[in-house]
Amino acid sequence: MIEVRPFHSLGAANHGWLDAHHHFSFADYYDPQRVQWGALRVWNDDTIAAQSGFPPHPHSDMEIVTYVRKGAISHRDNLGNAGRTVAGDVQVMSAGTGIQHAEYNLEDEETTLFQIWIMPDRRGHAPSWGTRPFPRDSRTGRFDVLASGVAGDEDALRINANARVLGATLPAGQSLRYEIDPDRHAYLVPATGRIRIGDAEAQARDGVAITGIDTIEITALEDSEIVLVDAA
Repeated sequence: MIEVRPFHSLGAANHGWLDAHHHFSFADYYDPQRVQWGALRVWNDDTIAAQSGFPPHPHSDMEIVTYVRKGAISHRDNLGNAGRTVAGDVQVMSAGTGIQHAEYNLEDEETTLFQIWIMPDRRGHAPSWGTRPFPRDSRTGRFDVLASGVAGDEDALRINANARVLGATLPAGQSLRYEIDPDRHAYLVPATGRIRIGDAEAQARDGVAITGIDTIEITALEDSEIVLVDAA
């Protein structure tokens, strides 16, 4: 099954400083057909105004991956972690038994990002945070594993979940294949560009839900930046 979920069909909430679009039920947006996709629980497409952001708030028992598309996000938490993650790079927060954090756009331009929540393999992990660069040029024409709880993905940021988060940049006219267990759930969003998967076509910021397929073939109809979650 390949189902395209157009950007205009997503849940939305504009708070002035935050313009958020929800691929899955979140906060005041609820769609019983879009509660989760396997272990993938949240995929928010956020635009955060300059010099604003999320004040300190708590989480527990969730793996939260932030993929910065433009600008930068600055993190601080009650474990003493602090850092700045810039466009193209990724940060991971394992909320575990509990963490309180703040995420601010301290830049003079708006920041855009994907905030991806994945349910952990069990409750009660120790909370943690990490970030690292993933240069976009290094993943031209191929997927890089950005965050993973799957054995063998040691170069990725670690998450406590049976899932992988991958990124690729694909020039127009090129194709890319990704093999997946048909029992797993893949969810793909082109951050930019336009792509074709099988007979389906997706525009920038559309969601593509995939299951029951052992190989995904993606063709870029325009230069595209792609983020993919492969989850149990």
